[in-house]
Amino acid sequence: MFAPLPPPPPHTVQPLCRAADLRRIELAAADLPLMQRAGLAAAELAATLCGDAGAAVLVLAGPGNNGGDAFEMARHLRRRFFEVALVFAGDPARLPADAAAALARFVAEGGQWLEAVPPAPRWSLIVDGLFGIGLQRAIEGRHAALVDAANALAGRDRCPLLALDCPSGLDADTGTRRGATVRASHTITFIALKPGLLTADGPDHCGALTLATLGLDAEAAAAAGGQSIGLAQFAACLRPRARNSHKGSHGSAGILGGASGMVGAALLAGRAALGLGSGRVYLGLLDPHAPTVDGGQPELMLRRPDTLLASGLSALACGPGLGEAPAARTLLAAACAFDGPLVLDADALNLLAVSDSLPDALRARNAPTLLTPHPAEAARLLGGDTATVQGDRIAAALALAGRFRALVVLKGCGSVVATPAGQWFVNDTGNPGLATAGSGDVLTGFLAALLAQGWPPLAALLVAVHLHGAAADALVAEGRGPLGLTAGELTGSARSLLNRWIADAR
Repeated sequence: MFAPLPPPPPHTVQPLCRAADLRRIELAAADLPLMQRAGLAAAELAATLCGDAGAAVLVLAGPGNNGGDAFEMARHLRRRFFEVALVFAGDPARLPADAAAALARFVAEGGQWLEAVPPAPRWSLIVDGLFGIGLQRAIEGRHAALVDAANALAGRDRCPLLALDCPSGLDADTGTRRGATVRASHTITFIALKPGLLTADGPDHCGALTLATLGLDAEAAAAAGGQSIGLAQFAACLRPRARNSHKGSHGSAGILGGASGMVGAALLAGRAALGLGSGRVYLGLLDPHAPTVDGGQPELMLRRPDTLLASGLSALACGPGLGEAPAARTLLAAACAFDGPLVLDADALNLLAVSDSLPDALRARNAPTLLTPHPAEAARLLGGDTATVQGDRIAAALALAGRFRALVVLKGCGSVVATPAGQWFVNDTGNPGLATAGSGDVLTGFLAALLAQGWPPLAALLVAVHLHGAAADALVAEGRGPLGLTAGELTGSARSLLNRWIADAR
């Protein structure tokens, strides 16, 4: 039996390579038997998924190098006495050289390929080796029929569906679907992770991810443009507090928002800021009938908006429940003139999108600016539509960072962090429990707290995004979601996790 591939430890930073990066890596390693290594790695994982030798495995091989990986995998599985049915959807005469050699090795060892899926009482495993990362257009015709068959048969037989490198139909760079798309239960990806596996539709189509580097160091070989988010990126900030400290040592965070009917948004952000350690948290609430004390969190100091900016703030967040009334516009302009770290969220972003002067004011700021849009808000800021933003989330985040000279997190499945210098990161924590009212306000509060405590802006953004998702994951592990998870529950979970990370880093 093959040895299983170990998964990477949780919260590990991984390079993210787009298709062009991978082509350069493969070209530089052309003298290495990468296809043979990929096939063997896939066979190792497949053997653990389908169990006993003799199990029936359906392998779908496409017309390119992804098909070559499938041929190699099928060859190794036959050697281990699995019943392999290989369906080849291509022309042998038009295969790339490496894939043609792989098919020849499969046939030389007694393997046969079929043109259609044979009847079987039950498949123990289905393998998608149709297109991988090389897809340039929507899957149609015979190939689409094979994708549909793979999905249907995996459901019928309740067996694993393993994709090689990337589920066919999924754009490995963007995570968008191109026509019919395999919905894998497992994906083994080669050399490096691809951003499309972690964002947009990727997580719904990849299932459990396994990385097989094939003996290459992708980061060193290609200077990958992106990374996943993990503890190593902010480990230097995970330090215990000095015993000789006081509330003033840990900063004062301000939250500006809470218009009529939306006070709860500002309260959620303020409570989150307290939970993540800000020494003081001040709320400037726009609702003239807002409470003067938060009965659920009396430590919060509630103020009138016009006095908030005179409260000696270390960091300011503007937007949760801000509204779009003229008073909100005036306050946003004042926030943009704040000389410390500034977080803009929610209605502050919508007001920014329709302002003629505020974008220039943001770009002229000397202090850090952080923007936290969801896709619709990002579309308004870019003057486009949500579909375009979601069509290339990394490109959209980078465009926003450059346009506003700000650090940006484009929220959503696989949140994308981007910097004005062109760095980008994709987060791999979180779950559908975050799709609830107020979760973005909690993220804003996390950011305000970390910035108030003096965290470097990029480290603060990375840890806030990663922790926000990890807190939701921990709640789901406890059986408290994703269905019915509420935003207010995230703060306690995040506080516990962050304290644990600090303790573990000592």
